Amino acid sequence: MSAPVIDPTTQSAPHGTGAADPALKVDGLWKIFGQKADKIIGSPDEHLSRKELQSKTGCLAAVKDVSFEVARGEVFVVMGLSGSGKSTLVRLLTRLIEPTAGTVTIDGEDVTRAGTTKLRALRRNHMAMVFQQFGLLPHRKVIDNIAYGLEVRGEGKAARRDRAQEMVDLVGLSGYENSFPDQLSGGMQQRVGLARALAVDPQVLLFDEPFSALDPLIRRDMQNEVCRLHEEVGKTMVFITHDLQEALRLGDRILIMRDGEVVQIGSPAEVVANPADDYVRDFVSDVPRSHVLTLRYVLRAPREGEPLDGPVMQADRIVREAARQVLHSALPVRVYDGERFLGMVDDDDILRVVVAEEEAS
Repeated sequence: MSAPVIDPTTQSAPHGTGAADPALKVDGLWKIFGQKADKIIGSPDEHLSRKELQSKTGCLAAVKDVSFEVARGEVFVVMGLSGSGKSTLVRLLTRLIEPTAGTVTIDGEDVTRAGTTKLRALRRNHMAMVFQQFGLLPHRKVIDNIAYGLEVRGEGKAARRDRAQEMVDLVGLSGYENSFPDQLSGGMQQRVGLARALAVDPQVLLFDEPFSALDPLIRRDMQNEVCRLHEEVGKTMVFITHDLQEALRLGDRILIMRDGEVVQIGSPAEVVANPADDYVRDFVSDVPRSHVLTLRYVLRAPREGEPLDGPVMQADRIVREAARQVLHSALPVRVYDGERFLGMVDDDDILRVVVAEEEAS
């Protein structure tokens, strides 16, 4: 018995790329701060590094020719060090900052060309943001904070309170409806922020480093909450962070920025397995590979005479999660992508990752 082995590095495009109808599409987005910034794009100066451009013209290219698509229901993480342009980028998506050039399309609507009235409607109906600073109204109770976006949108009191109560229950704040923000912990206040954003039923939910001010344990709880909420409501999410572990944990795909430019876009496993350059390689050097890599990255072709009737696993299984079953199987595991056979994984393939991980640490 034989079966074709498919090279895992030549699989179909990652989830969210090339989608026929993406939730979010960004094309050639620029933000340059400084006088005559619009004159730089299309001139030889646009190819200068950030430092060179600032030295020559006094202008700062905060975001430089960024393009990507986010599929419906995808969690897309933008990460980079301080000053990389990630927070400017998320503000460009909603035009809290006006772009110098490029387009942003959310749910088929061109945000960059929308007039004032249209932009207001897009912000109310198609997008919502969760910030690091919770931005709660201190004089309003939890349920009224959550209902605020619906109030601004003009919905009736009964309807918005019913919707707000649904969100209270969804984010685990039942019993705190009538509390005021200063009576809540930081993590609970951020849950209010999440509930407020979800209450308006946005097409795209934008997070700008929402958990960076929280204690580590509370931060992990909130990451769990985002994962749970995404599982339940399936919203498209764009998540900004400087924390690689957070990015790897939350993201279906990750965009890594440096000096306003895109360095790499890929799934967590792709970024760890195939870093685009030394910058990304340094980022991921301390990541436990077995916690991130999938079987797609450790499989191999069948050996001559090797039995092909062992257990079956899907290629997107995380190595660490699959290890116990592989190590306890008397036969090599067959790895599939859907119904397509990709290759084999046995004890040695799993242990090779684990041993390399221990040597690196």
